[in-house]
Amino acid sequence: MTKKVTAEELVDRARSMIPTLRERAKHADALRRVPDETIADFKEAGLFKAVQPKRYGGYELDPAVIYDIQLELGRGCASSAWVFGVLSVHSWQLALFPKETQDEVWGDDPSVLIGSSYMPVGKTKWVDGGVELTGRWSFSSGCDHCDWTFLGSFVPTPEGAPPDMRTLLLPRRDYEIIDNWYVTGLKASGSKDIEVKGAFVPDHHMHKFSDGFKQSSPGNEVNTSPVYRYPFGQIHVRSVSTPALGAALGALEDYVDFMKTKVSQATGGKATDSFVNNFSAAEAAAKLDREILVLRRNFREMFSLIEKGEPIPLDRRVRFRYDSARAVSTAVEVVDELFTNSGGRVLFEGNALNRAFQDVHAIRQHHANGIEKPGLNFGAVQFGGRNTDFFI
Repeated sequence: MTKKVTAEELVDRARSMIPTLRERAKHADALRRVPDETIADFKEAGLFKAVQPKRYGGYELDPAVIYDIQLELGRGCASSAWVFGVLSVHSWQLALFPKETQDEVWGDDPSVLIGSSYMPVGKTKWVDGGVELTGRWSFSSGCDHCDWTFLGSFVPTPEGAPPDMRTLLLPRRDYEIIDNWYVTGLKASGSKDIEVKGAFVPDHHMHKFSDGFKQSSPGNEVNTSPVYRYPFGQIHVRSVSTPALGAALGALEDYVDFMKTKVSQATGGKATDSFVNNFSAAEAAAKLDREILVLRRNFREMFSLIEKGEPIPLDRRVRFRYDSARAVSTAVEVVDELFTNSGGRVLFEGNALNRAFQDVHAIRQHHANGIEKPGLNFGAVQFGGRNTDFFI
């Protein structure tokens, strides 16, 4: 029987790792992936079990715990927080697949991890029992640590039928990792390319995005907990936005520590006597706090509706999607100001504020974190317009 573990315990374990993640940051950047030791630490602490079904030794907790863990890990290493969150979402999504598929992945080794690239760039054709898949996908974070991968693709539909976007599950033997991750931010996320050449994907290895939107997937027949009734889009977008807030919290801590002892070489004045520095610290703390409170409120609201078996209104989904992207823009704004106020020393490689600056800008580049489209959609829906975002 799985030992009962609370969300608070997992968050505490993540918080205790912050000093170690900071110590490993330079090494992780040089590796261009999260170190094996860090993944082992996450497994030993039970972090990857957070949202895994109890049937496979998981804790089956509300997915909101993923993001609270990311906030802590991000204070130490944004790449580590990013990879943890993304891979955890994959464990949650596998619970939406048929039981047969879950047993295939986790039956012998429940600690197995799944990578992804959801971009629907794959080419598919129907064959007996499934589809044949070919393509190349970018940005598969943490793929070096995974034995399976989720890949996005549209599958052919009858003429006049709506597009059918799906997540396709493949074992490691059916894809190649292309080592091309040479970047300036999120260096340690190991977000390399994945290439597939004519792999067979059976029907039970596919999950419809429409099922995720409707909160009704094959896996819900065996995983009946409300934990697995969230809309997939709401779960995914938060995993790629929250690390920016974690990195910004870490940057604020570094900024405060640095400013406590900094003396201007130009004027001889103490940095803590500066109105600009003091006000920047206050504003940074307040802005980040507001974003975190809003995002937590959103998940509480969703879970309350799910528990009662009530639908999540479309206008609220649209709002939640916008809030997720907006949090990243706020994190970038905060880190940019802290970086600018810190002077020339932050330009040196290895400086923690410099790393945070590069990381939050890399996070902002993710498609889900662009604020304009979800913002325009949110505004239009308020005026009675039609929703244009299926990823909600």
